[in-house]
Amino acid sequence: MTTGTAEFSKRLDQTADDTEALLAKLLSDATVSDEIVRPKRLIEAMRYSSLGGGKRLRPFLVVESAAVFGVPRQAALMAGAALECIHCYSLIHDDLPAMDNSDLRRGRPTLHKAYDDATAILAGDALLTIAFDIITRDEIHKDANVRLLLTRALARASGIGGMAGGQILDLAGEGRFGDREPVDVARLQQMKTGALLRFGCIAGAILGQSSEREYQALDDYGKALGEAFQIADDLLDVEGDAAALGKPAGADAALGKTTFVTQLGIEGAKQRVRDLLARADAALSVFGARGDVLRAAARFVAERKN
Repeated sequence: MTTGTAEFSKRLDQTADDTEALLAKLLSDATVSDEIVRPKRLIEAMRYSSLGGGKRLRPFLVVESAAVFGVPRQAALMAGAALECIHCYSLIHDDLPAMDNSDLRRGRPTLHKAYDDATAILAGDALLTIAFDIITRDEIHKDANVRLLLTRALARASGIGGMAGGQILDLAGEGRFGDREPVDVARLQQMKTGALLRFGCIAGAILGQSSEREYQALDDYGKALGEAFQIADDLLDVEGDAAALGKPAGADAALGKTTFVTQLGIEGAKQRVRDLLARADAALSVFGARGDVLRAAARFVAERKN
């Protein structure tokens, strides 16, 4: 393990721990202003799907992209927690019988299996909603306009032209609504998976009130990293081990999904990842050594085993 890799791993683990602690606090039984009560079953279901697992890559990207500009870590962690709530909600809904019908997530029963479909739907709804409560809080940034820009960016990454739109395109490609519809895999990836990862990168630029050039650099980096992440995920679905993945392997093939692997082949997909790593590295050149941790993050995404 190189010094850079060791530092990356240390920082990733620390952000995961810090995000876990923050989410546990945000998703406690205690109400906040204007709330009436937090129903026990709902908050327990939200905590079940949000705590105790995951690499917390998305909050890590927020924290490290913000660190490039010297943004206070606690503010970046708060923005990262909002993003993680969106991610966790998406996993709950993605696992439902009407979507991917998955029984296993992070090595344990999915929420609808541990509880029931109705609880899972409402827990996902509540996580989506609390994300926008969190992202607008004063402690994220003193400038209300910065918080507005963050909120708008998160909404667009999560919604019609982002993750939710990507989900329905994915289902259409499986033939859920009639005949299979042609799939533009690159565009689908940019929406379903890449949009939230990209937000994790541009959030730092928004928090840091960056120059246009710096924002564009993190935008380019985020797009390359997001695509590399999806290709790695597609490769893992073919080559990975279910025990290491914490979910069934081969799920994409079983659902008849069109993926980067089905379009490019295994070797073509691996070459595409190498090209994307070079693109991510080039995008970060504007930051010099300040971009080293983000460079390591791109390598981690490309080489991950789960």
